[in-house]
This record gives sequence, C-alpha cells and structure tokens, in this order.
Amino acid sequence: MFKKKLFAIGGSLLLSASFAAAQDTTKTTTTTTTSKTDVVQNADGTYTVIEYPVGKEVMVNLTPATNMMGGKGMARIMRMGDMTNVNLDLSGLPADASNYYVYAVDPMGKVTLLGPANISGGMSKVNFTTPMDKFMLVLSPNEGLNTIGNDTPVTFRSAVPQGFAVVPTAVTGTTMSGKVDKAVGVSVPVASAYDVPLLGVQSFSGKTTELRFNFAGDMQGLKGKAYIKPRKDGTAQIKLRFQGLANVTKNTRYIVWLVSGDKQYTKLGQFINAGAKNEAEVRGETALKDFGMFVTAETAEVNAPTGTIFTTFTVGR
Repeated sequence: MFKKKLFAIGGSLLLSASFAAAQDTTKTTTTTTTSKTDVVQNADGTYTVIEYPVGKEVMVNLTPATNMMGGKGMARIMRMGDMTNVNLDLSGLPADASNYYVYAVDPMGKVTLLGPANISGGMSKVNFTTPMDKFMLVLSPNEGLNTIGNDTPVTFRSAVPQGFAVVPTAVTGTTMSGKVDKAVGVSVPVASAYDVPLLGVQSFSGKTTELRFNFAGDMQGLKGKAYIKPRKDGTAQIKLRFQGLANVTKNTRYIVWLVSGDKQYTKLGQFINAGAKNEAEVRGETALKDFGMFVTAETAEVNAPTGTIFTTFTVGR
C-alpha cells in the first residue's frame, strides 16, 4: 500500500529531512492579473457543487450518463434574493422515458428533491425554485432518494460552468464562517497534532501572494505554486498549480488542507493523479482570517488529514 505522506505549504513545507537542505526556498509576493479562468472539479466529475451569484444567470451544462449519450441537457440558474430559480431543458431522451427526478445536492451531501421532470416525446422543460445557493444538480429515474451514491441510477449531472470553482466538500464539524455572511466550507477537528505554521495572511495587504514549493522524498519532482488573495469581505481566494505529476505515484489522491490556529482542518480541494496529465489545479476560498496550508497524498477519500510529519523546512520571507 502506498505510504501516506504530508507536506506543508506556506510558512513551512513539511519535507523529508534528507532533502530539506536541497530545496528551493524562493518565495515572492506579487500582484497578478489574469484573464484565464480554469474549471476545477473532481477528476471523475461526480462532485460539482458551485455557489450561484445573486442577480446573474448561470448556464449549466448537464452531463449525460454513459447510457444516455444521446441525451442533452441545459440548466439556466438565477439566484434572486433568498431564492434560486432553476430552469431545465432536456432533449434527446429515450422514447420510453416518462419522468426524471431532479435533485439538488449541497456541499454536505444532503439531497433535496426539487421535483419531477415530465418527459414527452423525448423532451422536457421544467422550472423549480429553491432557497439553496450552493448545490449541484443530479437527475435520476428514481424518486425519493436520500443519498446519491456510486450505485444510484443517474441520467444527468450538472457540470461546472467556465469561470466557477467547486465549493469544497463540507464535513460535519464546527463552522468556520464566523460573522462573514458567506460561509465557505466546514472545518473538522483532528486528533493528531499537525505542526503546520500559519501563513500570516493579514500581512498580504489584499494583494495576491505567490508561494513556490517543491516536494521531496517519494514526491521529488512534483512542484508548484500557490496564489492567495485576501478580499475585503474577510475571505481569501486560493489557487494552487501543480506540475510534474508524471514523476510521482499514479492513482493517488492529493488533498489540499487548511488549518486554523486552533487546529481545525478544512479540505480545500483535491485531484487524482490518473497519469493522463502532467499538471493539476485546485481552487477554493476560505473565511479563515489566517491559516496554514498543506497537502496529503491519500489512497482513499478522507474527511480529515492523515500521514506522518517529516522534518519541518522553513521558508524565509
């Protein structure tokens, strides 16, 4: 079994002691402007929760299941005040299809039935409203679903629209939103004491701060950059780019974690190195005023970080 390892990013990188002295400690602070916005979602496309902005119609493609490749679907979603309108347009459906049930799934995995989509002549147009603002859409021929699992019959799932990032998966725990209106994710306490230094986000002065990092040991050859930008509403945007996936173990799940000063851990995002690409990107945001950041390599889905801490390698400011 692949040995799980943990690496810290930011004020410290958690690296193997034998490689510590050889690593690149360069870190710069810079303001960046970019017009390219990439989509970030699970490699298998099964988790696509996004937050819908107020007053802006979002066009969402509905990805058909493998047995529904002739089907097409589009959702026009508009958040207005405390309600969200969902307009579905389906076509190319099987001739014997009668009803699909439309569900909204939130970051906690809670499933809410929006209603049925009645099908006639292989087509369906239907409108729903919901108070939810962060969700993905799942269509199924089954009514009364409480969970969406790998064995759940699914006909369509919402894709992530261009320009939107997936909302981090939330787990049961203490909310990290504080007094910020827009809560982003949920933190979870971890029994193990991970010594991950805080970044000192307050000192970034609203600018995009770039952190460069390299990995060592079994992860030697993997490197990347992290971009952190505090916003006026108290939240922070985070983007990480990884390069060199061809040099590290395949079929491994890499999870980016945030840790608060009181040792509460939040999953920011993840990707799976399936071997097809040499690069990956994780985006998210947090309402934590300050935090540490690190990555674990896992062999399965986890809701809390695991692994062994190696020698701490401090990056100078």
